[in-house]
Amino acid sequence: MVPTPKAQSLVRSIALSLVALALVALAVPAARAQAAAPEPLPADDGLRAAIVDSVTEALNKGYVFENVAKDIEKHLRSKLRDGDYDGLETIDAVARQLTTDVQEISNDRHMGVMYVSPERVEAATEEEEDDDLARKRRIEELRKSNFAFQKLEMLDGNVGYLKFNQFVDAPLSGPTATAAMNFLANSDAVIIDLRENGGGSPSLIQMITAYFLDESTHLNSFYTRDGDSLEQFWSYPYVPGPRMPDADLYVLTSSYTFSGAEEFSYNLKSLDRATLVGETTGGGAHPVRGELFPSLNVLVRVPYARAINPRTGTNWEGTGVEPHVAVPAAQALDTAHMLALEKMRENLTEDEDAARLDWAIEGIRAKLNPMELDAATLESYAGQYGPRRLWVENGTLHYQRDDGPVRVALPMADTLFRFDELGYFRLEVVLDEDGRPSKLVGHYDNGSTDESPRS
Repeated sequence: MVPTPKAQSLVRSIALSLVALALVALAVPAARAQAAAPEPLPADDGLRAAIVDSVTEALNKGYVFENVAKDIEKHLRSKLRDGDYDGLETIDAVARQLTTDVQEISNDRHMGVMYVSPERVEAATEEEEDDDLARKRRIEELRKSNFAFQKLEMLDGNVGYLKFNQFVDAPLSGPTATAAMNFLANSDAVIIDLRENGGGSPSLIQMITAYFLDESTHLNSFYTRDGDSLEQFWSYPYVPGPRMPDADLYVLTSSYTFSGAEEFSYNLKSLDRATLVGETTGGGAHPVRGELFPSLNVLVRVPYARAINPRTGTNWEGTGVEPHVAVPAAQALDTAHMLALEKMRENLTEDEDAARLDWAIEGIRAKLNPMELDAATLESYAGQYGPRRLWVENGTLHYQRDDGPVRVALPMADTLFRFDELGYFRLEVVLDEDGRPSKLVGHYDNGSTDESPRS
């Protein structure tokens, strides 16, 4: 049965997979990419063989590397013939094993097989749904997630920070993206966080990249096997609001960063326009489409094209995008922030700005290299210091001023402490000549101090 256009649209939604594979050329809301039904349908010998037939048919017809598709077919049919699939009692189990087997040959993480519940098959093949209503529902779902834009703020040192988890089609996400980019417009450095971004639409890649370039630039091309065609993708020639071609740019990556998010990172790296910080990305460079086989309750994800970067002549498929600065993903933001501040510091001459940057750099270094003080030292600091109080609880030093909030004091040095919630404030324990605490000194990022003698 050939899926209708409506069915194909939903098929693409289903194809945004159960194993956190990336969102590809047609980005859809995560709410549509649901897991398989909890009680999948049973599979017998005939059904298992039919599924293998359908998977190999779909890949032979559409996979971008025709010779690899033939190798996959040989591999699957050999395993079927040898009885390797005989113990798979449900369609879901068959689909999961076939995903493992096709990726073993192709090393293509976009490729896979999914179980699709009868309810979703019915929805995918239903011809009566109103197209306009379906679009409105999709837009409403995206709106409720703010089109995947999660966080936007200014960090110390006039460093802008943006985190978004999907490249939603620019015609839908454009106003939100424009607002975010205009917020960042006055930043001296910008950090874009793609550590949880699984990919999405080339159109948003083109749009956001344009803000960091002087002019429209060839970013990427897709070669499609069907029709032997090559399509180029350029950054937009116009963007609403000011561009930031001179902003110091950082992109945060993780092993989860995938597909379109990898393209964004790879494009900027090949242009020498950004510093990538974090982990090597997932390694998926092939746009994918889904082919649904309703009578079998399976969908095959078929990578039908491959990316070709105009500068490198290749892509990141199977290898991922390597960062310039390799650190665990959890440390990527602090590391990029510190790199940006250190670069600013090198170019500064004014003492006041230098002092503020030094303050921020010292704080980030302390976070990246945490130190510990022994329990006896912490206990010796406990006590009342005028309106300020220190005490030890569960091996951690706590601080409170008057009736204010209780905060954890994190050591930066033997007698100096910082607070995650108070970036502008640090606390020093001053020792007398006998090594006993005599007062607390509050230090502020503007250079001012205040003292509280021990009561």
